[in-house]
Amino acid sequence: MKELIEYIAKALVDSPDQVQVSEVVGEQTSVLELKVAKEDLGKVIGKQGRSARAMRTILSAASTKLKKRTVLEIIE
Repeated sequence: MKELIEYIAKALVDSPDQVQVSEVVGEQTSVLELKVAKEDLGKVIGKQGRSARAMRTILSAASTKLKKRTVLEIIE
């Protein structure tokens, strides 16, 4: 899951070297924290949050296939 979000985020931003994804694993749910450069934050979120929503949808579908629950948080 972590690699999937990192791949998508690096494709969206201007400075892919500053993309960082960290995973916090819980019993039921995993939380992926995505950090990008400040100037790339708008590109990751997208107009009206469409890019972020699309990434969360892909993540949800992939994690459902693995019978897990994963949440994406975009951190400033």
